[in-house]
Amino acid sequence: MMGTRSQGHQPYRRGGVPNWLLTGLVILFLAVVLYVAYFLYATVRNFVANQQIVEWSNPPVRPVSTGVVNAETTPIPTPQVWSGKERVNILVLGIDQREVETDEGPWRTDTMIVLTLDPVSMTAGMLSIPRDLYVPIPGYERQLGSNQRINTAHYYGDLFGYPGGGPALAKRTVEYNLGIPIHFYVRLNFTAFERLVDEIGGIDIYVPETINDPDYPDEGYGYDPFYIEAGWHHLDGKTALKYARTRATFGGDFDRAKRQQQVILAIRDRVLDLGLLPQLIAKAPRLLQTLGNAVQTDMTLEQAQQLAWLAAQVDRNRIQSAVLDNYYTIPYETPDGQQVLVPIREKMRELRDTLFAEAPLPVSQDPLARLAQEGGRIVVENGTQTAGLARRTSEYLQARGFQVVSIRDANELRADTVIIDHTGKPFTVSYLAQVLGVPASRIFSDTGSNAEADIELILGADFRLPEG
Repeated sequence: MMGTRSQGHQPYRRGGVPNWLLTGLVILFLAVVLYVAYFLYATVRNFVANQQIVEWSNPPVRPVSTGVVNAETTPIPTPQVWSGKERVNILVLGIDQREVETDEGPWRTDTMIVLTLDPVSMTAGMLSIPRDLYVPIPGYERQLGSNQRINTAHYYGDLFGYPGGGPALAKRTVEYNLGIPIHFYVRLNFTAFERLVDEIGGIDIYVPETINDPDYPDEGYGYDPFYIEAGWHHLDGKTALKYARTRATFGGDFDRAKRQQQVILAIRDRVLDLGLLPQLIAKAPRLLQTLGNAVQTDMTLEQAQQLAWLAAQVDRNRIQSAVLDNYYTIPYETPDGQQVLVPIREKMRELRDTLFAEAPLPVSQDPLARLAQEGGRIVVENGTQTAGLARRTSEYLQARGFQVVSIRDANELRADTVIIDHTGKPFTVSYLAQVLGVPASRIFSDTGSNAEADIELILGADFRLPEG
């Protein structure tokens, strides 16, 4: 359940028949996929325009028999067309609120995704921002320090009473660090998402690898183990939520961000199936009661309807997605032991200029293409007493697209495996560490030396060559 503790926000109320509750469904679908809210437009009557902050709290129950649209005979009206010509960016915030009475907030953001829509080129996109991105929170550098995890911006916005609360400070932080305007935000919890996936009959997802997560958190402070095998699956709401939130794959948060985008597009594909339309309209009164106070936004209902109608017309092939992953960040351990991601500003600007351009170009997510682009040359050194370890490691890496130029014995035996970046090859270094399981604390930069290769991999006694 979504709290109402954010500073400066008041519930959106009006007199008469409570059709305004449908706003919640419209906005939530917009937040999840940006493409589907217009389906339920036929049930909206006499809405209030020009409301700047919308929050739903303890809505009255609307009888199912009152004002139900006949899904088989009632045509779906088209909302007023979005008249703007500028690109629109919407920040979607999923908070880490737990469904226990003691969890009163403030909350950090568990998910941050920028949805972008260009009404001229009719293109759309999604950019996932990792929660551990280590960036300045504007206005609070002196109070908090020069950098903080980006997922704390929402927390501090509520904690310090920032004008507009946590969502407003999260918006400003994303604007400050990405250099793009954020026109609107949508904040939601995942309970409503789970229920709405069930209402649309579930989604079809291809799972690329088996996932076993015994430590997946439950709704309190315990565990609810999650396991799913590779292949095609039809997921209900609970399973879809687990699939979108688990981190129990090799890529951790980066893989999770990609799964979230995969789920978003699967929901879009499901809802845009016209065979589902009559069912959604008929279920609208019950869906209204599902949302409760789970969604908050600074969009008006009219703006949400117009944007959703516009986005629904974007061709599937003109929707891009990207993640600020290890191509755009460097893992770093702070002096107090936090594992964070330092942004590579130049690379982030390149992505921004690509994804948010007037005519965006395809964004490559292929690791092999990125390795080839950087051209990082690696020397593998054996710092152990295990004969042939450097050779076997070299063969393992070359089979996965890395460029190993030489192997040799290290000058001395080592207890810990380390990676040394000599010339600045951030993606190759980060991906190498990911593939071999080298922690961020064992990655070093030494750009002042005259090394024979770009990257030095020194194998220590702790090293185990991954299986497969």
